[in-house]
Amino acid sequence: MSDRITAADPLSATPAASGSAASPHVDAGDAGYRKDLKSRHINMIAIGGAIGTGLFLGAGGRMANAGPSLFIAYAVCGVFAFFVVRALGELVLYRPSSGAFVSYAREFMGEKGAYTAGWLYFLNWSTTAVADITAAATYAHFWAMFSDIPQWILALIALAIVLAANLISVKYFGEMEFWFAIIKVAALVAFMIVGIFLVVTSHDVGGHTPGLANITENGGIFPNGVMPMLLLVQGVVFAYASVELCGVAAGETENPEKIMPKAINSIMWRVGLFYVGSVILLALILPYTAYSGDQSPFVTVFDKLGIPGAAGVMNLVVLTAALSSLNSGLYSTGRILRSMSLSGSAPKFTGVMNKGGVPYGGILLTAGFGILGVGLNFVMPDDAFELVLNFASIGIIGTWAMIMVCSLLFWRAAKQGKVTRPGYNLPWAPYTQVVTLGFLASVVVLMWMDGGVGRTTVACLPLIAAALVGGWFLVRGRVRATSEAAPRD
Repeated sequence: MSDRITAADPLSATPAASGSAASPHVDAGDAGYRKDLKSRHINMIAIGGAIGTGLFLGAGGRMANAGPSLFIAYAVCGVFAFFVVRALGELVLYRPSSGAFVSYAREFMGEKGAYTAGWLYFLNWSTTAVADITAAATYAHFWAMFSDIPQWILALIALAIVLAANLISVKYFGEMEFWFAIIKVAALVAFMIVGIFLVVTSHDVGGHTPGLANITENGGIFPNGVMPMLLLVQGVVFAYASVELCGVAAGETENPEKIMPKAINSIMWRVGLFYVGSVILLALILPYTAYSGDQSPFVTVFDKLGIPGAAGVMNLVVLTAALSSLNSGLYSTGRILRSMSLSGSAPKFTGVMNKGGVPYGGILLTAGFGILGVGLNFVMPDDAFELVLNFASIGIIGTWAMIMVCSLLFWRAAKQGKVTRPGYNLPWAPYTQVVTLGFLASVVVLMWMDGGVGRTTVACLPLIAAALVGGWFLVRGRVRATSEAAPRD
């Protein structure tokens, strides 16, 4: 059997015993990994992916702009995020791979598709890494002991800590994400319990009485109209940027066919409970004008409550969320870049692994872009987060679009009898894929309509496309040579 079979090769229609298709495609990038991630790791990685920096830090500024209507944006984007991860889950059960959607793009779209999917994902996480270290530095400034330390130094420290931990082994990554997710979930549950208590008892919070009056007497659900809520959708999409991480992690776990459906299905109710529920509580506790982009909205609430140390504890939690997101980004890009490297579409050094089964070359490349983020924090500390947020959103939109295209092509191959869809699949296909792709296109339009940094980001799309095309012409010879050198039956 070849260790690398492109989409040009015929797909097998022979069903596996489990009812899904036996795939002849074997990704060379899957070799060498240790199956050290357990069910609890995958479940908590799925939670951690659904609860990120976008909620803990970004929700403050978005609430200030759009008011309580922010919960609608989170709910709508959450539905489409679920469709994306459900589509990826179907592909994972068809054939688990640490290369994830890059591997599936290679099978159904050829090396050009894999190349595009991989580098769009790298754009996503390399810019998200900058957003995460920026957020971590912002959180650290909450404490007086760090207030005099320049933001760029704190960002560098955050990057160094997470990079060191990520290079050890996947087992340590899984443990870190497990406990990071536990902390995030515990904090949100604690906030929701406190928030419900405040609303039910009408307990004073910084001179405001929690309840519906904070919404009805401050302009209602849409205090500034519907458009501000729509224009914030691209930022809300960023909040869900890590939901696909459990699909990447599936390549390093035993029995993904048992673990993945449970983890993916739970994302929907978690989104409803933690995102939508938290935003509704925030709107009920304080008027939307009490929040700002300079501080986590959860910290704002506890700060105004005046409970000694409570705001500091919550700030530590949101700092953990930023470090968790950074940890996830380094992990996933390392695996994706290795899959690309062994097919010739990424630098050779990104395919190198250490004795712990960690593809450290790709991780170091992503961290290198994080270093550029440290420089960005030095040059423009006030605007660094918003700038990289928009570029990260472009990467996320591109990645999600590629996942849905792969899902659509997989569905078509199943209709042609070339593969068999697993029992756990994306409902309402192919309409779900088409509607999701339409939604993603509308997000790009909204970014343009938003003006400012968003419009600048969209205006850079031709440059991003030109860079991808130029890069392909640089690597296509190596890709072809690698494919021809691969042993075949």
